[in-house]
Amino acid sequence: MVKKKKKEAEKKAESKKNVRASKDSTEKEEIKEPGIHELKAMVEAEKDRALRLSAEFENYKKRSLKETQDFRRFANETLLKQLLSVVDNLERAIDTSEESSENKSLLDGIKMTHKEMMRIFEAFEVKPLKAEGEIFDPNFHQAVTQEESDSCPANTIIKELQKGYTLHSRLLRPSMVIVSKKPEEKKVKEEEKENTN
Repeated sequence: MVKKKKKEAEKKAESKKNVRASKDSTEKEEIKEPGIHELKAMVEAEKDRALRLSAEFENYKKRSLKETQDFRRFANETLLKQLLSVVDNLERAIDTSEESSENKSLLDGIKMTHKEMMRIFEAFEVKPLKAEGEIFDPNFHQAVTQEESDSCPANTIIKELQKGYTLHSRLLRPSMVIVSKKPEEKKVKEEEKENTN
């Protein structure tokens, strides 16, 4: 009987150990294995991350395409800037030759060369800026000096000294201009006094 009781006590102790061990293992399993809500949250987080990466990649592709297009549009900018001085010289030669009647055939050749250069510029979207009579815009015009003028409002371009050009609506070279300003009041008053006398 004592042996029986000892065996029963040992079995009880063993079963308690097994129960404790099973409780510990289930607790560990619960800790290791996330629940359904946690899994759903992880899946949503990964979906969000994938969407963000996809959007970033699309933005990169658009930005890359725009940079490539801009490079193609403005690749010849340096060459075209250099050719502007050639066009300026052709225009000066035409202006000077028109004043004298000599060498008409030379003038015709210069005009044809100028016309061809302007055709090439047009093909590459290089366009001259209209300046004379316009309001001064520092984004497109470079003021060389100011002159007093009664005939036009202040900040109006009186004379264009050198043409400005744009390349695909981007400034290639600003126009060099003379800008009007209002006459000084002292002079106006003196002129009025002289006119009344």
